[in-house]
Amino acid sequence: MCQRILASTNNNLNQLGKVSIQQLTQFKGIGEAKAISIAAALELGRRRRDEETVELVKITSSKAVFQLMQPIIGELPHEEFWVLYLNNANKIIYKSQISKGGLTGTVVDSRVVFKLALEHNATAVILSHNHPSGKLKASQADIQLTKALQQAGKSLEIQVLDHIIVTEKDYFSFADEGML
Repeated sequence: MCQRILASTNNNLNQLGKVSIQQLTQFKGIGEAKAISIAAALELGRRRRDEETVELVKITSSKAVFQLMQPIIGELPHEEFWVLYLNNANKIIYKSQISKGGLTGTVVDSRVVFKLALEHNATAVILSHNHPSGKLKASQADIQLTKALQQAGKSLEIQVLDHIIVTEKDYFSFADEGML
């Protein structure tokens, strides 16, 4: 059936996109509902072709991460932990809030972090969380979590590039401080 429909337009999808619902229903086995489905699929294809591709943001420094994350978590009264998932060119392909906690901490499950990395084909991650207190010092828990995630990432060949602690006005980078 598909070959017959395509042959009617000399295998030209652009021409097929101009065929009316009524013309499609002339083919044996094509009712109105199926004709509408074909027309809708062709329209989606046309719109996809016409849309410009989204330019992914490339991470070039810890400051770039701060500028991206500060508006999201910099002024919150509670802690949140986010992960930026990157492709091989260090462009953000996905970002996700992993956990939301209290005033002094939040719980992070490494399985969730790397499940999302695998789902999005990420080759690297950047960790980020806020300190509502404004302190720019990594706590012992922050250091342990970073090391645990770094170790888990190694076994999956997903690199932990940095862990950024964000406050209202400034940031702390594990990579800049040589802690990774």
